[in-house]
Amino acid sequence: MIARMHLNVLTLLILSYLQLILGDNLTKLKCSSLRKGQYRCDEPLIDPERQAADNCNEETRTSRVWCYPVENILCDGKVHNGSTRGFQMTVPCKWTNGKRFDTALLFSIFLGMLGVDRFYLGYSAIGLIKLCTLGLMFVGHFVDVLLIALQVVKPADGSDYVIDYYGAALYQQSSNNYTYNIT
Repeated sequence: MIARMHLNVLTLLILSYLQLILGDNLTKLKCSSLRKGQYRCDEPLIDPERQAADNCNEETRTSRVWCYPVENILCDGKVHNGSTRGFQMTVPCKWTNGKRFDTALLFSIFLGMLGVDRFYLGYSAIGLIKLCTLGLMFVGHFVDVLLIALQVVKPADGSDYVIDYYGAALYQQSSNNYTYNIT
């Protein structure tokens, strides 16, 4: 305990000395420019109905969360203790409008030959074609079951399915020459 107090006093003395030498350059570090591992962020608040972040923006598909610099990090002119809010970070989120994945899949399996799955997802023209042709002679019915099960076909408005937030969901990953450094 006493050793920890001595360490904190020593840290303050060193920071004060550096402040005198470097002037304002030391305090100009913004908390939002910290590296990974120098802060921790809250999980977004999850809406139980939509199973998505409570403040998920429909256009940008992002949510803002509070981040906390770890203990003894100096940014924005003050030394943080690990529990003080430092900045807000934008994190990706899934925007949903109420179309459930399990409902769409069940409609596709049992009523897909009548196009009910496509009507449910908002594709009424394809639903009408499937209704008139008995699921495109059951071939379209089978293909739609696969497309919905693999989450290739999503609701027509571009939203994501309502799936348990921490449940099994498929995420499409792609890479090219410019994505090698993105985490």
